[in-house]
Amino acid sequence: MPQNSINTNVGAMIALQSLNTINRDLSTTLRRIATGLKISSPKDNPAVWATAKMQSAEAKSLDAVRASLQRGQSTVDVALAAGDTVTDLLDQMKQKMLAASDASLTTASRKALNDDYLSLRKQIDRAVENASFNGVNLISSGSTGSIKALANAKADQTIDVDHVDLSTGGAAMSGMPADLLTRPTTNDIKAMDGVMQKVTAALSSLGTQSNALDTHLTFIDKLQDTLEASVGRLVDADMAQEATRLQALQVKQQLAIKSLSIANAAPSYILKLFGG
Repeated sequence: MPQNSINTNVGAMIALQSLNTINRDLSTTLRRIATGLKISSPKDNPAVWATAKMQSAEAKSLDAVRASLQRGQSTVDVALAAGDTVTDLLDQMKQKMLAASDASLTTASRKALNDDYLSLRKQIDRAVENASFNGVNLISSGSTGSIKALANAKADQTIDVDHVDLSTGGAAMSGMPADLLTRPTTNDIKAMDGVMQKVTAALSSLGTQSNALDTHLTFIDKLQDTLEASVGRLVDADMAQEATRLQALQVKQQLAIKSLSIANAAPSYILKLFGG
């Protein structure tokens, strides 16, 4: 190919190719600065983009797991608060029983103690039946109401909290005297002690299961943060690096434009050969 050709300007071709490459790199850098992402679409890096999308989806799905665990926590907390009230009421009932065991009581005094005793018994049932959260009651009469909180994003594992009947008709309260019209015996008082032990044991079990929910929620929070950080390492742009690259590309762009201008002007020098 002739070096001095007006039909084919090799220098201009090379300068234009260089300018186009620089413009593409500049466009990529500007996009990264605008979005904060070095990989924002499959064409940037298909494998990394797919991995980041999957991990990001799992991190977001853990929001549902967190919500399920938090509902479980709230339900157990309500049950434990009611259970604490129940133990206080049982303690008061035992005091009434001890007072009623006095053989020297008059009929009127025994009736007054019995009325107080029955009132406390009703308060237990009232507290138990109102210890519900989001429609779930862990200590109500019967055996309905339990927690199966999600433990992972696949929904194939749960953290369970079992129901326990703390009503006056439940198994935990069995053996408790129905009233104090008859003077309580030593066995009756022992039976009340047994009831209190069963109730506190049930509440202790609820507390243990509540701790399991708390511990797993802490783990899920850490897992979610770790996944989000991992995705960030894969797709986030280094803004300091991109700013430096932007300045370098802008200088190279100006030089490429200048080079193209010089190359385009080269054929005009041929006119001088003809005295132009």
